[in-house]
Formats: sequence, C-alpha cells, structure tokens
Amino acid sequence: MKSDKLKFLAFCLVVLLAPLPLAGGYLTNVLIFVGINGVLALGLNLLLGYAGQISLGQAAFFGLGAYGSGVLTTTYAMNPWLAMAVVAVCVAAFAFALGFPVLRLKGHYLAMATLGVGVIANIAFNETVDLTGGPSGLSGIPNLSIGGLIFDTDLKNYYLVWSFALVMIFLSLNLVNSRFGRGLRAIHDSEVAARVMGVNARLMKVQVFTLSAFISAIAGSLYCHVMTFISPTSFSFHVSVELLTMIVIGGLGSVYGSILGALLLTLLPEMLRTFHDYDIVVYGMLLISMTIYMPGGLVAGIPALFRRLLPARGSNA
Repeated sequence: MKSDKLKFLAFCLVVLLAPLPLAGGYLTNVLIFVGINGVLALGLNLLLGYAGQISLGQAAFFGLGAYGSGVLTTTYAMNPWLAMAVVAVCVAAFAFALGFPVLRLKGHYLAMATLGVGVIANIAFNETVDLTGGPSGLSGIPNLSIGGLIFDTDLKNYYLVWSFALVMIFLSLNLVNSRFGRGLRAIHDSEVAARVMGVNARLMKVQVFTLSAFISAIAGSLYCHVMTFISPTSFSFHVSVELLTMIVIGGLGSVYGSILGALLLTLLPEMLRTFHDYDIVVYGMLLISMTIYMPGGLVAGIPALFRRLLPARGSNA
C-alpha cells in the first residue's frame, strides 16, 4: 500500500512539472488531450479490463456529456460547473437504465448492442440541428472559471484537465483494490464462479457500466469547455475504437495502463506527421508489433523487457 501511494505521488509530481519546460506551447495542448483521453480510457478499462464487459459505445457517453454541458451553458445560460454535474448524473442514470437489458448480452452481442447505442447517439447529434447545431457543430461554449480565474489558456486548461484526471486515477486505484474491485475481477475470470461465491454479478456489471458512463460524461464536459466548440465528428464510432486500442496497448486491467495507452496513442499521430502519407502504415505496424510482442500491454511488457535484458547484460559482464 505504501509503494502504491509513493507511485501515485511520483506520478502527480510528473504531471505537475510536465508542462513547465514546454512554456505553454503546442505540446501543452497535446497533453491536455492526453488527459482527456486518459480519463476516457480509464472509464472503459474499469468496464472491460476489470469486469470483462466490452463496450463500443463509449463515444456516445462522451458526446452526451459534451453536448449536454454545451447546450445547457449556451442555450440555457446555466453555470458550467452545475451543468457538468447535472449532465454527469443524467448520463449515469441513462446508463444505469440501459445497462440492465444490454448487459444481459455477452461477447460480440454485447459489443454490437453498445455499438448501436453509439451510432444512434451520433445520428442524434447530427440530426437535432436546432439543439446541437447538427453537422456544423455547437460554438460559443464558455470556458470554465473559478471566481476571477478563467481557464482560457493552454497552461490553465492543462492543470484543470489533469486535476480531474488525477482525482479519477486516485478514486479508481481505491476502487479496484476494494471489495467491489475484487468482485469485478471475479466476474471477469468467471461470472458463474462469482455468482456461486455470492457476488451479485448482474447488479455489479450495471454499476460499473454506470460508473464508466459517468466518467466519460465528465470527460465530455471538460472537452467541450476546453475546446469551446464541438461537432459530431468528435464522438463517432472511431473514437470508441481508439479508446479500445488505448487500453489494449496500455494494459487491460491497469489504471496506469489506461494513461500510458492514452499518452502513446495521442502523441504517436503527432510524431508520425513527418511521414506524411505513410503515417497510417507506420502507425498500424507499430500497433501490430506491440500487440504481438507485448500482448499484456505496455504496463506488463516494459518491466518484462527489462527483466530479459538485465540478465543478458549480467552474463556478458
């Protein structure tokens, strides 16, 4: 437990100091999106990595959080912080109601059902022009503020987003090490065995599905107030696939793996811009190589790589 606390404190220190050498430049903006994607990936990892319930509809909850906060603050002039809280609770309530019928399904049937939710939500974002602006998007969304402090620069938004991310990481670490977290892992390993041991698998799956949607909605609200403009393309099916890739590459069933996967898959496209038309080929080859040689993700693969290299160096000495 002490080592976990030290690890978290070290991570907090890295987050605190990371933007200082960047002087609020372009990379600071990229790190903001690493934070938002990290929160999204964390929510999905709780559902898939710990409970074993696949979802291809995370973009729907992400979009509902963003459009909910955007509409409430622009059309109805609601306080952004209040809008964020209201939308997160409403999205969680929707997910709770949706979870009971949807989570009766398993495997690819569950994936198709959640995919359908994502597709329906994206169509709604495009078609409700009077409310969401349709394909043209929704603009004029206000920045978040605390008293006289307005989060209107990259550096301020960085610390805003990562403050939320660190809170989510802290709460998730406590959750997965609790009795509830052990129940999720039991469901992941064998739902039948978990039921025999007295775990209410059906309710627990709905609860983690609700929590995942709640986290995604928070990330959506942050996204809309940081960007001050949103459009349906930001909440398409491809976003759900990217989130799934992040947690697979970072490490399923790992809180820090979610952040590491988000860091890699947010930075990698930026780094591959120099390859111009071949960037997608290099991107695909890197992902395939990592999947083959690090099937447990970066969190498990990097320590294993060091363990293989250190004996080799010792024998050469």
